[in-house]
Amino acid sequence: KSLLRPIEVLALAKAVPGAREAVGEGQLDVAAVFAKRDAIVDHLNDDGATAGLQQSGLTVFHARGRLAGQREVTVTHPDGREETIRARQAVVLATGTRPAIPDVPGLADANPWTNRELAAMTYVPPRTLIIGGGVVAVEFATILAGLGSKVTLLARGDTLLRNSETVASEMVTESLWRKGVDLRFHAHPSGVVRPIAGGPVSVTVGDEYIEVDEVVVAAGRVVNTDSLGLDTVGLRAGEFVAVDDHLQALGVDGSWLYAMGDTTGRALLSHLSQYHAVVVADVIAARARGRELADDELIARDPHNLPQVVYTDPQVIEVGRTESQARADGFTVTTSTARYPEAVPDLAIFRDGFDAWAKLVIDADTDTLLGATFVGPEFAELA
Repeated sequence: KSLLRPIEVLALAKAVPGAREAVGEGQLDVAAVFAKRDAIVDHLNDDGATAGLQQSGLTVFHARGRLAGQREVTVTHPDGREETIRARQAVVLATGTRPAIPDVPGLADANPWTNRELAAMTYVPPRTLIIGGGVVAVEFATILAGLGSKVTLLARGDTLLRNSETVASEMVTESLWRKGVDLRFHAHPSGVVRPIAGGPVSVTVGDEYIEVDEVVVAAGRVVNTDSLGLDTVGLRAGEFVAVDDHLQALGVDGSWLYAMGDTTGRALLSHLSQYHAVVVADVIAARARGRELADDELIARDPHNLPQVVYTDPQVIEVGRTESQARADGFTVTTSTARYPEAVPDLAIFRDGFDAWAKLVIDADTDTLLGATFVGPEFAELA
């Protein structure tokens, strides 16, 4: 978000009469953008967070942990020393996911960027190729194009954001076209070559060779459970940990093993992990006090109700089901749509060229809202 915000602010200034004349054709100061980013993330140093946890009475290990049986965790310290910790109440698995690297000859050897490298980048590649057509891919394209990179995006399918409403996908696609992003649909690399480390990369797409400075992979995620010792408690390594709505691991005896966030596979969203953390803490605390929880007490209520923002220009705000998802789930559906600023003329004050759209998906039998999508400039703040 710290990389996106300057891009948004400059674009907004150029779209507002008076401000537009003041900024002219001004470009972003990339060094200042990176400096702000570094300050926000504290230069990727966790000393402050660690100190805060310790002040709250927690013991923090910078080490690797893996399950070693019922309520037991083996901790391997950086010097190789091992110790076993036994949990009185609970163990929580919160190991998240890592980027999936497609099985393309030469791709892994070319040291492609993932979300980690892009978020921590220290220079803007003059030419970038992005592999992927989902949320992460379009956000990466927005950032890189906004910072001045010439971007080529390869999408396997015939559309971007295939799980979103069609109009949302079309509006984001058109915006990326206007920003100069070279969108290639039904496209997938068949080979990648980087003869010199840090040098140009040649990507084969069909019968074409595309030379870029960096390749960015945004083609899904893999759960980090392959080395957690899941087999010691009867679970399968390398898979998502299935949980009930108390976020307790299914298939494990006793109420002691929990998982949260990406580790569960319920949805790969950072704000969902934060929500799950609160639920898990409340559940463990209640059970530690001897409370028997009802099936619907202190539960995670995320299925079919997840909000999400796609940080593109325009932004896409989604919650619940799309129309196609609702119909696939067997609902009888009615919808209501609106175009802005026509529906709310005052929004025209916000900027020149204001263009936005919204859709509500409604259960016709119960008159219940099943989902909503809003697409527009900075709609994450306006919605």
